Amino acid sequence: MRQNKLLPAYLVVGEDQLKRETAVSRLKARVDEGFAAFNIDERTAAPDLNPTDVAISLNTLPVGDGFRLVLIHDANRLPKAVSETIISYLENPNPECVLCLVATALAANTRLYKAVDRMGKSSVIKCAPLKARELPAYVIKHAAAKGLSMDASAARELISRVGEDTVMLDRQLDTLKDACQNAGRITLADVESCVARTAEVKPWEFLDAISAGNATRALELYRHMQNPSHLALLSLVTRRIRELVCARSLIDRGNAAGIAKELGRQAWQVRSVVQSARRFSTDRLSRCLAKCADCERSLKSGADASTTFVDLVLYISQR
Repeated sequence: MRQNKLLPAYLVVGEDQLKRETAVSRLKARVDEGFAAFNIDERTAAPDLNPTDVAISLNTLPVGDGFRLVLIHDANRLPKAVSETIISYLENPNPECVLCLVATALAANTRLYKAVDRMGKSSVIKCAPLKARELPAYVIKHAAAKGLSMDASAARELISRVGEDTVMLDRQLDTLKDACQNAGRITLADVESCVARTAEVKPWEFLDAISAGNATRALELYRHMQNPSHLALLSLVTRRIRELVCARSLIDRGNAAGIAKELGRQAWQVRSVVQSARRFSTDRLSRCLAKCADCERSLKSGADASTTFVDLVLYISQR
C-alpha cells in the first residue's frame, strides 16, 4: 500500500522552475530506490502521446511493496484525447499509483485542473515565481541551507548579475559555495569576483546607483547595457531627478511619509528615492535638471553619445 497517504494525483504548476523541480524530486524520493526503474514512468506531453498507453501505465500495479509514479511534463500541452483519458481515470484511480502532472501554467477553469483539484486540498502544488522584493531573502535563506551566511548586499548583487530565475540563482550559490566554503560566508566581493553578469541590467538599478552617488556601480551597469538608447536613458534619468525634487520638497516640509502617494507608488518602491533625496539640496537638483537639458541638446546635436552621457552620470553621482 502507498505510504503516508499520498493523493492519487498532483498538479505541480507555476513558472518557478526550481519549485517545480523540487516538488517532483520529493515525489520521486518517495519511490523505493531499488524499484525506481520499474515504478517511475516519466513522460512529456507531445502530439503523438497515446491515450491508451497512458491509461495502461496509470493502471499498472507497482513492483514490490511501494507505489507507482507516473510523471507527465508539459501537461498544459496534453492532446485532448489524453487529457480526457486522465479525467476519466481520476474518477476511479488506481490506489497503487500516483499521477503527477507538471506544467508552467494551467487554467483553473479547465476540466483537467478541476479533476486533479478534487483529489484533495493539497493536490495542486502552486509554484508561482517570487516577487522581486522577496528574492534577496530567498537567496539568503538558500545560502544558509548550503551552510553559508550571506548579507543583503551580496544577495542583491547576485540577483542583479544572474537575474530572477531561481534555478540559475541556486546553481550560482553552488558555485559560490565551492569558492567560499572555508570562509563560511558569501560577501559582496565574492559575488563580484566569482559571478559573471548574464542578466540584462534593470533600469531602476542604474537609476538607484546614480542617485545614490555610486558612480563606480553606475558606470559598471552602463557598460553592461546592450546598445542602449541614450535619449531613452536620459529620459529615465530626468524623470528620476524630478522624483528627487518632489521627494526633497516633501522632506523639507516635514512630509516624507507622503512621498509614495505623491509619486503614485508603494512605500517600498520609493525607499531608495527617499534615501537619495536626502543627499541632494534643492539647488543641486536644479543644476542636475539643467545638466540633463544640456545633455539632451548635445545628443540631438550629434555629440559623442557615450562621452556626453557618461559626463552627465558623473555629474549627478558626484558626492
